[in-house]
Amino acid sequence: MSALVLIIEDEPDLVAMLEYNLKKEGYQTRSALTGGDGLELAWQEPAPDLILLDLMLPDISGNEVCRKLRGSAQTENVPILMVTAKGEEIDRIVGFEMGADDYIIKPF
Repeated sequence: MSALVLIIEDEPDLVAMLEYNLKKEGYQTRSALTGGDGLELAWQEPAPDLILLDLMLPDISGNEVCRKLRGSAQTENVPILMVTAKGEEIDRIVGFEMGADDYIIKPF
């Protein structure tokens, strides 16, 4: 079975592009346009193998989503990549403090 990537991103065009490219490379995907929906999908079985997480979501900040994911036994060890337009050093520091494993700045 191929790895499952959860995309939590509020830009539908970016979600479509990420899904297309990941599937083309053999990955499975799940997608959510809000933090709340993303948390629900993250806690479904099977657990994702990787989470791509935007910081600026319409309902809950990506940092808060990351904190909740790290606080759950189901997702505490799942790698989280912050994918965001917020590229200031303080944004990266906060993201890492919340539990992100890496930080990718849009556009990429």
